[in-house]
Amino acid sequence: MKDWSDDIHAVLLQLHGYMNRPDLDQAFLGRAGVKLDRALFPLLTRIGRSHPISVVELASLVGRGHSTVSRQVAKLEALGLVERQVAKGDQRVRLLEPSTAGWKMLDRFAVARRTFLSERLGGWTDEERSTLLTLLTRLSATIATDLPEARPAEPQRS
Repeated sequence: MKDWSDDIHAVLLQLHGYMNRPDLDQAFLGRAGVKLDRALFPLLTRIGRSHPISVVELASLVGRGHSTVSRQVAKLEALGLVERQVAKGDQRVRLLEPSTAGWKMLDRFAVARRTFLSERLGGWTDEERSTLLTLLTRLSATIATDLPEARPAEPQRS
């Protein structure tokens, strides 16, 4: 027996698939004019969206192991894209922030993303785009309710 929630689940899986395809990430990096290891791209993006953030939180958000993410963050640091700072109240915890160079790269990502979405949603009205954003934000907040360490989506820095 099929239910409306099955259709929502199918669409969410499809969108998740798009967001995690290495070939699409590589094409996006090319479109942004950025040379960066494809595996580092989602980490830098998440750090930019959720800063300051610990490696443990970051690993949870991207669904990778702590040790893998720690090694990849070290690469971002070596590239000068991420900086660590001591957490207020706990000297043992280091929080990640984009560096100046990291913010510049994130700005290039934003330009490429805006262009991509403008091309795809150019036929949509302002009202349709606004409704989509409202409903997706509401869906995200609703799903995040009562989830451990869940952070609802926040507007991105421009």
